[in-house]
Amino acid sequence: MSFLNRAFHGLFEALEHALTAEELARRNGLLQRLDPRAKVVGMLLLILAAVSVHKLAVLTALLALAALLGVLSRISVPTMVTRIWSVVFLFSGILALPSIFITPGRSLAQIPVLGWTATSQGLTTAAFLVGRAEASATFSLLLILCTPWAQVLKSLRVLGAPSLLVVLLATTYRYIFVLLRTALDMFEARRSRMVGVLSGPERRRLITGTMGVLAGRALELSGEVHLAMRSRCFQGQAYVLDDFQMRASDWFAAVILCGAASAAAWVGR
Repeated sequence: MSFLNRAFHGLFEALEHALTAEELARRNGLLQRLDPRAKVVGMLLLILAAVSVHKLAVLTALLALAALLGVLSRISVPTMVTRIWSVVFLFSGILALPSIFITPGRSLAQIPVLGWTATSQGLTTAAFLVGRAEASATFSLLLILCTPWAQVLKSLRVLGAPSLLVVLLATTYRYIFVLLRTALDMFEARRSRMVGVLSGPERRRLITGTMGVLAGRALELSGEVHLAMRSRCFQGQAYVLDDFQMRASDWFAAVILCGAASAAAWVGR
């Protein structure tokens, strides 16, 4: 029963995070008040600046700017720590850890048992990798958390993104949660019919069967969606009822974000 409980709670938390993102996008914060096109352009330029700078001080300043934008957008620091920084640090830290020891340079310390030598150049390389990942992920998540997904997609289309890419993103986002809900219902139905504790082979057989059924339902759903879109003469264009209108404050914010990105790229060369 324990593995079913963990799977059940994991699926429930994924849906809860999606609802939290929608709630954050409706708050009256700094980024929430801006035109989606200004946010998309500004955040993309800041992400490009974060991955291109070659000075740790500039990268730290970009990460501080991302944190400041999050606070001004009424996204709490604990939320950013749990949903962005800790996850990215764990993933990128694992990838960056070997570079501390394999990058040649001035020796800093040595692991007693393993005999590995940490170098200053390796530590700098790892810091760049983690810092760039943290800053890029923070800017990306701020855009997603402070903007409804439909408006992000429309902004991409308005700015010239291919319609096929926008439709694929919209469909993928929508049906990820459909499949999550289906999986959640399957686990809940299975848990309500279980009595006692399953053995190891029974657990593996149960999870394998559930994965197979879910994959079959996903394939069947994709066929039904395709037929439904063809029957409605879908021409590859997704329409959103929201009308965008750039105000003076939006232009000012776009100039500030683009200026900050340009300045960081220039200083961090």
